[in-house]
Amino acid sequence: MEMLRRYATGGEDETKGLVKPFGVAVRHGRVYVTDTVQHCVIMFDVEGGHYKEFGADKPAELGKPTGIAISSLNELFVTDVSHRRIAVFDLDGNFLRFLGGPKLFERPTGIAVSPDGLKIYVVDAGGVDTTDHYMYILDTLSGTRLFSIGGRGTEPGKFNLPLQAATAPDSTVYVVDKGNFRVQAFTHDGRYLRSFGSIGRYPGQFFSPKGIATDPQGNVYVVDTAFGNVQVFNPKGELLMVIGQRGQSSKPGNYMLPAGVAVDETGRVYIVDQFFRKVDVYRPLTQQEKDVAAAEAEEQGGR
Repeated sequence: MEMLRRYATGGEDETKGLVKPFGVAVRHGRVYVTDTVQHCVIMFDVEGGHYKEFGADKPAELGKPTGIAISSLNELFVTDVSHRRIAVFDLDGNFLRFLGGPKLFERPTGIAVSPDGLKIYVVDAGGVDTTDHYMYILDTLSGTRLFSIGGRGTEPGKFNLPLQAATAPDSTVYVVDKGNFRVQAFTHDGRYLRSFGSIGRYPGQFFSPKGIATDPQGNVYVVDTAFGNVQVFNPKGELLMVIGQRGQSSKPGNYMLPAGVAVDETGRVYIVDQFFRKVDVYRPLTQQEKDVAAAEAEEQGGR
């Protein structure tokens, strides 16, 4: 386990591990991280006590893996920007199939899976010279395109360089609309619901939003690379709290280039930082810790 800790946190004496991590997904103690430089997915099996890399060789041959998501059917979906397709693996890292391809995708960067595991939502960032900024909804088994939403623009339901997506337990789909400095929410069948966020430097605003995740309660976690933090919102888009800060050292809670975020079934939060090559893990407070914190806050407020 000490080896796993060094891999995950970028310790001085590791010989391998994270080089340029991007996305993260977690299931039952297994932490899966995409690495865009090593062209692979790295698995830290915390409970099993081992480490594995997969996807760099045939038949998968990942080029630039970015987004990653795990379905309720225990399949792992990875967006490959270079090859413009989705690679699917089982949770042990065995390759299963490809979905999509260059005829459909321009620059697939993010992915989310419906709670029932039957649909995937693929964010295509397009590029600065194209209007093809879409989210495609595919059948998870056949890869058949069911429908698509978006197009470049600033209106509700349109995107400007979208990056990542996440689905909530109630099937709401959230998309990081980076160029419009907002998060947009859609129903499972692509109907626009609402958006939150705007450009700015205050809590609740964004400057360079990137990664996104939801927790079992439906709260939304948004990485902002420029701020070096993760902002947590309730399903209505109201700010609840901020995790982390921009910092020059790699100590816990400091980030220089945060990219991906995930929340597991226990409520633990996993934040990936590309610059420090680490994954920080936060556990939820116990009720006793919440009571102590509330009491301390009340005491300070009464002074």
